[in-house]
Amino acid sequence: MANAVDGNMEFTIPSIFRSVAKWQDLRFYQKSVVLYQLTYSFCVRFLPKYGDRTVDQMVQSARSCKQNIVEGSENGKTSTAMELNLLNVARSSIGELRQDYEDFLKSRQLLQWTPTDQRFQPMQEFTKSHNQLANYEPYFQKWTAEEMANVGLTLCYQVDTMMNKYLKKLEDIFVKEGGVKERMHKARTEYRMQQDKRLEELERRLPLLEQQLSATQAEAAQWKAAYENLKQRALKAYNRQQEEIKALKLQLGLK
Repeated sequence: MANAVDGNMEFTIPSIFRSVAKWQDLRFYQKSVVLYQLTYSFCVRFLPKYGDRTVDQMVQSARSCKQNIVEGSENGKTSTAMELNLLNVARSSIGELRQDYEDFLKSRQLLQWTPTDQRFQPMQEFTKSHNQLANYEPYFQKWTAEEMANVGLTLCYQVDTMMNKYLKKLEDIFVKEGGVKERMHKARTEYRMQQDKRLEELERRLPLLEQQLSATQAEAAQWKAAYENLKQRALKAYNRQQEEIKALKLQLGLK
């Protein structure tokens, strides 16, 4: 909201921009950064440098997720619909990446950890409580292919779950507030209503102002008349004194 002052009246100009969370502070964005860097390191360590399209697909999917979160959040200031669309693109990218990690484990006869695996719960607790890249980087060169793929899979599921909850909130906002067109219409409507109220207030105050003006003009006329009367009296007194001085000089023989 922006405030404007006109005379003695202050009115609010509604903003058409929606208040959105900073994408840097979104936990699923932070995890998507980790996932992108982890995926890149995973591909460098465990996939062929040449001749395997999986490398490009996995890295691009991880990057697409991260970048669409950023772009969606920025677009969300003006268009909730665009933010919803871009975040759904990010979710699709996560789905592709998750499938690639699963295929990697299956094709190499490696285990995809389940809750019955003793390594599953510690991994869950670690990934849930850590969102910063600095928490993961020390392990990028230590984890085995199986460990790294399972961590990547877990992050995929977590990011997707968190984004899905966020999308539901956005859908509720969109239903209640609409998009930028609705906010523009609301802003124009509220502005016109405020202007109408301002006009009504001015019209209500006008008769009083006119009355005050008439009273002031009448008082000014009285002061003017009093001033002219005083001026004339002072002039007569001055002229009378001049005559008296002249007569006295004649009596005394003075020129």
